Amino acid sequence: MDETVTPEAASRLRRPDTTPRPPTDAPLDAETFARLTGGILASVSRVIDGKPEAVQSALIALLAEGHLLIEDVPGVGKTMLARALAATIDADVRRIQFTPDLLPGDITGVSVFNPVQRQFEFTPGAVFAHIVIADEINRSSPKTQSSLLEAMEERQVTVDGRTHVLPSPFLVVATQNPYEMEGTYALPEAQRDRFLLRISMGYPDAAAEALMLRQRDAVNPLDGLTPVVSARQVTAMIAWARGMHVAPALEEYVVALAQATRSHPDIRLGASPRATLQLVRAAKVRAALDGRSYVIPDDITALLAPVFAHRLIANRSAAGGKAGAAVVADALERIAASVRVPLASRP
Repeated sequence: MDETVTPEAASRLRRPDTTPRPPTDAPLDAETFARLTGGILASVSRVIDGKPEAVQSALIALLAEGHLLIEDVPGVGKTMLARALAATIDADVRRIQFTPDLLPGDITGVSVFNPVQRQFEFTPGAVFAHIVIADEINRSSPKTQSSLLEAMEERQVTVDGRTHVLPSPFLVVATQNPYEMEGTYALPEAQRDRFLLRISMGYPDAAAEALMLRQRDAVNPLDGLTPVVSARQVTAMIAWARGMHVAPALEEYVVALAQATRSHPDIRLGASPRATLQLVRAAKVRAALDGRSYVIPDDITALLAPVFAHRLIANRSAAGGKAGAAVVADALERIAASVRVPLASRP
């Protein structure tokens, strides 16, 4: 029989909490949701200059109970964004530096024999936290990457036949360099499908980069961040966003988009049912962040590429010299233009 180890049994790394805020049991309403999310966005934006879309995407992944993959070239702030988001939440945070010699047990934990008790005891791995920063995830082998599959989908890990429940909320923020770069492995399809969003940071504009040179020469902006919400408040915010209304016509629109990717001649692997579910969840969060109680078509189309693109695999014959990502982007653009957009959205 499986035994369950609660998150309280895992050792934790607590951040000091000095920020005053309302009681965690206070009922959540639209005004409170807006105030709390605004605080998170403002706090992270103090560290990530000129990238509001990336900051909002990170918050959407958190509140949609998904996971975030940040893919870009080295040195553009991928890890900084992940650490800034983690610093705004009074929760358990662990960082895993993925290297070629990292083992699955380092992530999930291992059973160690206790000679005094004469029995095996489970030692939790780094995945036992509310927020896990998987830094440069594609520098480890696919075997090690796959140790996150159960945790990301089921919020639990199984070691030696025993199931260990992870904390709630649970978010994996992974960073990776483009897999064409030296020393990287391509993420398996099953791993990519578990990420709600894939985003890129991009280079900062000239003004933001000049400001960074002036302000960060002697001061680390992360040092000034303090938590603005608790883990329990994040759980309440997740529940609030889940309550946003989605019209049946919009649900049919999402399904039509996914089915179009599966039959497109340029795409070998289309969007999974998990992708459609996560697209709707992300759209609900986007609606809530915009102050609406219902999803509109713009929420769907704005999130279509970040949610679908990394899950799709282009046909080699269709590439014709173009990168697979470019084929997928072209296909998604044509699909979005061809599928009829519903007008009904309000409850």
